[in-house]
This record gives sequence, structure tokens and C-alpha cells, in this order.
Amino acid sequence: MTAADIKKLRDHTGAGMMDCKKALVESGGDFDKAVDYLRKKGQKLSAKRADRDAKEGVVIAATSKNRNNGVLIRLSCETDFVAKNEDFVNFAKKIADIALKNLPETTEELLALPFENGLTVGEKVTEQVGVIGEKLEVSHYSKIVTNAGDGQVLPYIHMGYKAGVIVALNQEGPDFIEPGKNVAMQIAAMRPIALDKDGIDASTIEKEIEIGMEQARQDGRPEAMLEKIARGKLNKFYKDRTLLNQAYVKDNKQSVASYLKSLHKDLTVTEFKHVELG
Repeated sequence: MTAADIKKLRDHTGAGMMDCKKALVESGGDFDKAVDYLRKKGQKLSAKRADRDAKEGVVIAATSKNRNNGVLIRLSCETDFVAKNEDFVNFAKKIADIALKNLPETTEELLALPFENGLTVGEKVTEQVGVIGEKLEVSHYSKIVTNAGDGQVLPYIHMGYKAGVIVALNQEGPDFIEPGKNVAMQIAAMRPIALDKDGIDASTIEKEIEIGMEQARQDGRPEAMLEKIARGKLNKFYKDRTLLNQAYVKDNKQSVASYLKSLHKDLTVTEFKHVELG
């Protein structure tokens, strides 16, 4: 076993020098067996740490060169120390690149895609558990797919990979890149739950009505008026929690919808995805 052997194993797996040296010693200098040794170490550690909280990590938002498609990836870990490591960030970016190239339907399909050196994405994540010594998981994957001529997708990464957004506009071309990024920043800051009121599910509306009725009841309003009062408050809820109805953060005298229409009479958002750490 030579220093070159250790370096080769380190370059192949990303493991530390001492871990690579131990793996080669335990494997009698056999490179392939040393790789398997490190992979099994990751599997064992992954099982041991399965019940740990992985609330730190990074969020990567990426779009294709033609801006037709976009993906969001959250790679979670246990500590902020690991999340700030450049190798960890680059690992997350590589997973996002694989997702963007293949556009799988689910996280499970993403984990099954090839990564490198004969490993799948999921197997590489497990291997890195052994390298890093923390629980790691791809805890979120989502995408937006559009067809050429149907608009474009813009990305935004917020606060040093703490949150990410992809947003689809119905208009293509460079003139709409900055507006798209402005809206993506709006989403990261104001956390809307839907595009407009039609995108809010019935259970959420029912819950808001219940809350509004209870607030009115606490204020001593007549029982017969409670539901009417609660439904009246829904307009404020829509304004606060739906993107197109929110006040535009850079000019709160207009809504996001009116901001977009001031740039082009037909410009609007067709879809967005937003994820944060935690």
C-alpha cells in the first residue's frame, strides 16, 4: 500500500485519508474491497443514525440552459458545520444536475439513477454517510417542466442555500428573467401557499373559517353571524397567502399580479415550488 493508493481511494470515494488508509489495510490493499469496506461503513452508520434529526443542509434550485425545466433539491444533514462544507454543497449540486438531466417523477426514482463509479444516487448518499459521519438524506425533490414556447422557469437560492425557489412564467425571453427572479425572491420572503385562491385546498379553507368563527365568537359576535364574518376574513387570507394577490415586496402599492401585468399585459406565474431547511 502506497500514498498513491490512498490518494486514489480518496479521489474515488471522497473519504478522509485515515479512513482510506484503514480501508486499504482491512482489505489487504485490494482497491475494490476497500471501496466496498467504505460503502458498508456508510450503510452501518446510516442504520445507526436513522432516527437522528437532519434539519440542516442545503437547498439547490437549478434550471436547464433553455430555462424550460427546473428542479429543487434539499440535501439534509445533522449539523451546520457539514452544510457549509464546499464538498457537501458540490455533492448536492451534482444530485440536482442529475435530477435536471433526467427529470424523474419521484425522490425514489431520483435515488435510483446512476451517480458515478457504478453507484446510484442513493448508494452514493449512503457512502457519504460513512465519509462524513452524519445522517444524510435527499429530503425533498420537486420539479417544474414546461414545453418550448410555453414560458420559462427561473431559479432563486435564498440565504446561503437555506431556501430555494423555482418559478414558471408564461412568457419566454431575456426581458422576463429579472421579473421572474423578483417573483422568486417574493416567494422566498413571503411564503405563499398557492398561486391564487383556486389553488388552496378545501380543508385549508375550512380550517381558516373555523379559526375566523372562533375569533368572532371570542369577540362576542352573535352565533348566527359567525360563519359570515369568518368568510369575510378569507379575502385577507387570500391576500396574505396567495402569490398573485400578495402585495409586491418591492412596491407594496401593487399586487404581484399587477406588477407582472405592468411589464406585459399577459405576463403571469403558472407554477412555483418553494422549499426551506427544517
